[in-house]
Order: sequence, then C-alpha cells, then structure tokens
Amino acid sequence: MAKKRKQSEKEASSELIKKKEEFSVERPKRTLLGWKDKDVEEKKQNDSPFFRNKEKVLVTCSRRIIFRYRHLMLNVVSILPHCKKDNKIDSKESKGGALNELVELKNCSSCLFFECRKQKDLYLWMAKCPNGPSVKFLVNAVHTMEELKLTGNHLKGSRPILTFSTNFDNDPHWKLLKEIITQIFGVPKDHRKAKPFHDHVFVFSIVDDHIWFRNYQISVPHNEIDKVDRGGLDKMTLVEVGPRFCLNPIKIFGGSFGGPTLYENPYYVSPNQVRTHVLLAFCHFLQIIAKRCDLGWDLLYGSLPHYKIFKPTTLSFKHQSSQHEY
Repeated sequence: MAKKRKQSEKEASSELIKKKEEFSVERPKRTLLGWKDKDVEEKKQNDSPFFRNKEKVLVTCSRRIIFRYRHLMLNVVSILPHCKKDNKIDSKESKGGALNELVELKNCSSCLFFECRKQKDLYLWMAKCPNGPSVKFLVNAVHTMEELKLTGNHLKGSRPILTFSTNFDNDPHWKLLKEIITQIFGVPKDHRKAKPFHDHVFVFSIVDDHIWFRNYQISVPHNEIDKVDRGGLDKMTLVEVGPRFCLNPIKIFGGSFGGPTLYENPYYVSPNQVRTHVLLAFCHFLQIIAKRCDLGWDLLYGSLPHYKIFKPTTLSFKHQSSQHEY
C-alpha cells in the first residue's frame, strides 16, 4: 500500500511548481512562416504611431436602372480602387437592412447606392455602415467618360488628392458631408489594389447649395530637360478626365439608410413637382393662345394628343398678373 503524503510535503511541491511556472518562458507559436515571437509582435503593435486606414466601399445600384446611370456607376468604380461592386438590389422600403447585411458580408465599412426611379431620376445614398450617418442626394447634370471624350488620362488605381471649396467650413451640415466624402472617396495608402502615386485630383465645390464633382489629371512635362523640381507647381497643368455630376443633398440621417433626421434641405424640390409645374405652365400657355386666337379646344388639342390630360375642364389656373380664372 502506498503511503499518503503529509500536508507539508504537498504545500512544498505546489510552491515549487508555481516558481517553475513563473520563471519558465512561454514557447513561441509556430506558423507557416516560422516561429512567431509574442513579445516582438506586441511591441510592433504598440510602437506603431500611425493610423492604418482599412476603408472599403461597396458600390451597387437598384434594378431597372438606365444605361447612362449604370455607366456613371461603372466610372465611379473605375476611379475608386478600394471599392467592391455587387449585384443589383430591389429599391424597396426595406433596402436598408439588405444593404447593411451585404456590406457586412463583403467586409466593407461604407456604401454607395445608386437608386433609379421611374427610369428618369437618380438618387445617390452615401452611408457609413452599420451605425451611420447616411446622406441621400439627387444626382443632376450627369456626364460619363464615354460622353465627354476628354483628353485627360490618369493611371488606373492611383490615389487621388481630394480638394474642397471653402464653403464646406461654413455650416455644420457641410462639415459633416465633407467628412463623409473624405472617408468614402479617399483611397487608403496600403490598399492592395492602390498604386502609390498621386496623379489626379477630385474637386468638390459648392455652387447654389449643390456639390459639383470634377476629376482632373495632373499633367507634368516628361522631357529630361523640362523635369519638374520638387515643389515646382508652375509647370504642372490640370486636364479634365471625367465623369461629371452634381449632388443635391436632400436629407442627412443619423443611422445607416435611415434613422433620425439630422438635416433636411429646405430648398429641395422633387423632380415630380418640377415636371408637373412645367406641364401646368405649358397648359396655361396653350389656354391663353386658344383664348386670344379664338381656337377651338378640339382643334388645338388635336395637334397635341399627348397633352389631352390637361384640358381646361379638369384643371383651373390662376395667373399671377391677372385675377381671371381659366
């Protein structure tokens, strides 16, 4: 029969084991590239004073988008090397949840969503996922690279220089838009698809409460005699590349594709209202002509069959300069 150890012997053996554990060095982890020292890895992480930008942008569009807007989206994809393109998504009320799931699956942090309605109007969503904020724009004055055929040509995948007009520092909502645009359109330095060159400029300027976008190539003379010195900006020129578009901000939301409204544009007029005002004004003009020339409505509307819905029996107009109702 084996004898039981005394209590004092047990305590002494446990103390020896603890001392060995304190003075023993941890065995480094073995990886495919060799032995990995834990202390060296922690020192590298703690000693790095720089912030590493890991921004990735998901670019997608809604179904039934027309070719011009689809080409604009492809142009944006071509000038952003850190973006990922995905399939079309149904433009519904629940699109925010689907887009947030897609952004998470694609391992992205931002989203550009091109939403086309009635095959006429284009809306652009810029969102930081999954917590927001997000902005909804109406896109006007769209000109793709294929339409413009400009002479500028910069290296694909190179990093752009972002420039903003001084108006962005006037109001808080413009400051927020500037920060969102900087994070989405700024290409990270260490991205695997980005080239370490700055040969083009993204220009964002505010005119009439609209954000106008331009893309310029930095053209430098390449002759050996005319080499540009460091800081010699006199010999550099800007050549436009494209695309061109104008962003009219509608609303800024606190969440991703929704949430509390942080800002609402008081000067925004929807495209549907603009079209109805134009048609009503044209119908009013036709009524004045018919009254002055003593033309019958059947004769006048017979030549314009697509304006039959605006007959005077269904609409009444009041002109600003006169008190007569037609």
